[in-house]
Amino acid sequence: MQTAHGKLHLEIQTTRKSPVGLLRTSFRDNGKMCHTQHGRITGCSLEQLKLLQLAFRERVVPVDDPQAFQILNSREYGASHAILAVAKQLGLPRILYSRAEPWVSSALAMIVGRLVYAGSKLALCNHRPNTCLWELCGIDGTPEVEAHCYAPMDRLLQRQKAIQKALAGRHLRNGQVILYDITSVYFEGDYKDSELVAFGYNRDGKKSREQVVVGLICNAEGCPVGVEVYAGNTKDETTVVDKVHEIKQDYGVEQLIFVGDRGMVTRSTIDALKDEADLQTIGALTHGEMMTLLKNKVISLDLFDERNIHEVSDPDDPTRRYCLCRNPQTTVRESQTRQRLLDLTTKALAEIAAYKRATTVEKLGARVGKVLAKYKMGKFIQWAIEADPQRQTSGQHRLLWSIDAEKLEHEKRFDGCYVITSDVDQEQMKTLDVVRAYKSLAFVERAFRNLKTVQLEIRPVYHKTDDRIRSHVFLCLLAYYLQWQMEQRLAPLFANDGKGEDRRWTFRGVIDCLAQITRNRVAVNGAEFDQNSTPTPEQEQILDLLQVTMLPPA
Repeated sequence: MQTAHGKLHLEIQTTRKSPVGLLRTSFRDNGKMCHTQHGRITGCSLEQLKLLQLAFRERVVPVDDPQAFQILNSREYGASHAILAVAKQLGLPRILYSRAEPWVSSALAMIVGRLVYAGSKLALCNHRPNTCLWELCGIDGTPEVEAHCYAPMDRLLQRQKAIQKALAGRHLRNGQVILYDITSVYFEGDYKDSELVAFGYNRDGKKSREQVVVGLICNAEGCPVGVEVYAGNTKDETTVVDKVHEIKQDYGVEQLIFVGDRGMVTRSTIDALKDEADLQTIGALTHGEMMTLLKNKVISLDLFDERNIHEVSDPDDPTRRYCLCRNPQTTVRESQTRQRLLDLTTKALAEIAAYKRATTVEKLGARVGKVLAKYKMGKFIQWAIEADPQRQTSGQHRLLWSIDAEKLEHEKRFDGCYVITSDVDQEQMKTLDVVRAYKSLAFVERAFRNLKTVQLEIRPVYHKTDDRIRSHVFLCLLAYYLQWQMEQRLAPLFANDGKGEDRRWTFRGVIDCLAQITRNRVAVNGAEFDQNSTPTPEQEQILDLLQVTMLPPA
């Protein structure tokens, strides 16, 4: 477009909060470049202004020229933006630290990255060309693993107590049920310099692997508020006393109902906590403790019912309540497991009994003991080793064994039976409420599944120092905290989902769906700019539930 003073063009200014287009003509006056402004264009995005700029240059893209419009590259944008937006809405950056320091941005990138990518810190840094995550967190250029991961992890660990106190202040209340459980995380490789990594009871069946023990605190709804890493040989019940003190003293929760899994709220634990005021507990008895109550005739087998929950009390300790439950699914599972182990035991014993070569009593007994220890079926087996009367001169011995049918039938009567114990006053919590509170530990188990396998993949752990191991676990907890919060917002999506083969959505599926929203580098007739892909109706629905708005490139 030509004017008396020259050609009309559009000049874009991006120094303001929003981009502005200036309609100008330029001309020379005595060798000096001068401009005449004819108007301003506001309210448009930078991409729209760039397209208008092309139009003024008479370089509008021809519809029949595919080369005039090119997508130069695409990077993941939607998932990182959505999770980061939720984190900011929850005030997580301020919880990490009160000031916007660079390490906070890097910590946020690792927390969000754990949900989107789940891998090593180095791999997350190397994702820089493929994702907008680091850029969205305010980190320009290629992130360095030492400066942008390891150093922020050290700062994050220093802030762990303060962060967990802030989360507890939000999600724990006086008199509320608080859930606690522990799990194990096994390691590969050499950790000889670690005081945490050690052999212990492995809950994943990895007996030949060293491990650490991880304790997790959640509120009654399953929202995580605190985590701690213990040495791999730590026993469940030994962590309870310190954890109760932490909740009461560090988190300021003066009154609480502590819910722990079977074998955690033991008699010794209760005795150790007897001086704690305003503390009540809910737990479950071990098999041995159930047998003691049965022997003392406090409970009887006919009180265990699949439909009704019977409550009894011990005359010697009237404040202690026992809720007798039976789970039909557990009944079937325990029966099948015992029969499978018994079949393996009898097969192995039959092979030992059929052994024809001469051997000593000690060696034969050791083989039997090894089998019984492996399958833990010794209490159902009656066995003896005696000289073989047909080959006495050769010193041959034989194994005689049989299944104790009476003990086996007695054990079957306990399949699916469990006893929930509590000292909460009956006026405060009815029987069903006590049982329901104990079953809420399923929320903690779900958290462990997400932390270890389903979503966050806490292992393999690539860190070799104890502090970095602790920081890594804490970082994974903060990622699960974001996941839990997002799942509350996404509840309508999951509730309206199909069943079985018709099921459409999981949390991982939501992340993958949002990750399809990309930020694209576009070239139009030589002009380059960033443009986000348009969300699909499904993506729009997810973003609406998360209360997140998709923003245009700056």
